[in-house]
Amino acid sequence: MVLRIAEAFASKFFPTQYLIHIGVGILSLLVLRAFSQGRRTNRERDLHARIILVTGGFTPLGLTLLQSLAQRGAHIIALSPDPIESANVSILVDLLRSTTSNEEIYAEQCDLASPSSIRAFCTKFLTGKDQRLDAIIFAHEHRHIGSPKIFRAQQDEQDRNDRDANSLATFLMTTLLLPALLVAPVERDIRIINVVNPFYAAATALPFNPSFSVVDATTAWKNMSIISQEGRRSLRAIVLTRHLQRVLDALPSAAQVPKTEEGSRAVPVVSPKLQKSNIVAVSVSPGIGRVDTVSSILNADFLSPTGSYTGLTIYLLLQPLLRVFTKSPFSGMQTILHALFLPTPFKILQQTTVTSTKPKDKHPESAIDFSTLPMSGEMLLPGALYAECAAVKLNIKITPEMKEDDKKYREEAALKRKKDAAKADKGKGKATEESSLGEEVLDIPDDGEYGGELAGRLAWEGYEGALKVWEERNPGPVEEVTETLQPPVAPGPQSTPPTVEKENPDVY
Repeated sequence: MVLRIAEAFASKFFPTQYLIHIGVGILSLLVLRAFSQGRRTNRERDLHARIILVTGGFTPLGLTLLQSLAQRGAHIIALSPDPIESANVSILVDLLRSTTSNEEIYAEQCDLASPSSIRAFCTKFLTGKDQRLDAIIFAHEHRHIGSPKIFRAQQDEQDRNDRDANSLATFLMTTLLLPALLVAPVERDIRIINVVNPFYAAATALPFNPSFSVVDATTAWKNMSIISQEGRRSLRAIVLTRHLQRVLDALPSAAQVPKTEEGSRAVPVVSPKLQKSNIVAVSVSPGIGRVDTVSSILNADFLSPTGSYTGLTIYLLLQPLLRVFTKSPFSGMQTILHALFLPTPFKILQQTTVTSTKPKDKHPESAIDFSTLPMSGEMLLPGALYAECAAVKLNIKITPEMKEDDKKYREEAALKRKKDAAKADKGKGKATEESSLGEEVLDIPDDGEYGGELAGRLAWEGYEGALKVWEERNPGPVEEVTETLQPPVAPGPQSTPPTVEKENPDVY
């Protein structure tokens, strides 16, 4: 009886002559959805005993990422702007612990819109008992900022300030935590992953501009579309991450790191030979997500007091299409995991015997010489941008004016070095002693990637200048910290962060 009713229903609403068309339509939708969700990582990695710091962990993408990391045994420190005792933080932490059977999930309060809060957290971490970090994932910059005027009441200037604050928070936290990463054992594989929004392509067609609105408050920002402003923010972060990798590779890998002279653009090194770093910095674009991107563009957040009911209505009506053509948080997370799971050239070096074709009396100039290592399979490219689980090459436009200014700077710097060398040759006391130490100053080489060293240096200087203005506009007392990093909730025996077991470099 039931089968007859079902047959009658199917024959009425799905005539038999259209069954093939219906089947082809359903198959097409499934193929389109599979294509729009992008690639999934084919890599895996054991994250037990690995400490991972995550910003933006309580966004839709961030929560999905936290769950995935916790399932693999990672020790997680998730930053939240809300107090760790608040319900929306403590409940989520407890839920993640129970669903993943991982008690090593902790939250710490750090408002990324406040430079004083960032400094307070970093001071607290660096003065704690355990300063180990195996990875830092900056996931807070992925969420789209800005909506058309029909969907919002917030002013454009506030959106620009929020974009600048997100970018500068990444830069400030990186520079503050970098000393702890540099003194880590050289065999430790450390990742810095900067998650950017997917609109970087909108800025690649324009001349590269590393400026911030907090410094360059011209009408040019007001005339730019929301997508272009988001693209510029994303591209600037990508160029900065690539330049950070150049700086890391230019530093000595295992020795005292000399201090950079104030105002100098050069990186001091102990040896003129470059040494590749065990710290790898990459950018990751998860793609266009229906929650972090489309929902934010429509301002369809019914929990927010500034949310738009019009945007929410459109968002709900578009759900069938969004489910097919935009990514879920799980799909967007795949490229982040891919960048975290891929082996690095430095890790491969530890597991590979160097077979050099050069004469025995010659050695490679760097710790990693790709021409002499029989490496097979995909490896993480240091400083690269990853999208859809693959490295992406970008052609960034550098204007002739930028090149001319850089040429003048290099000529002035070379002239200054000659004068300093002449003074040192005269044997003026302390200068002679310091020159005899053998410490040399090496300019960062230009690899030509992502705009080359010039674009990276301009981006770095842009961040430094904007950071000073941002901190001046957002003053706040940095509280003196005497306590160590503690978990937000005390679930019985795991009331303090557990001791991290010794790392096995062969575990991947």
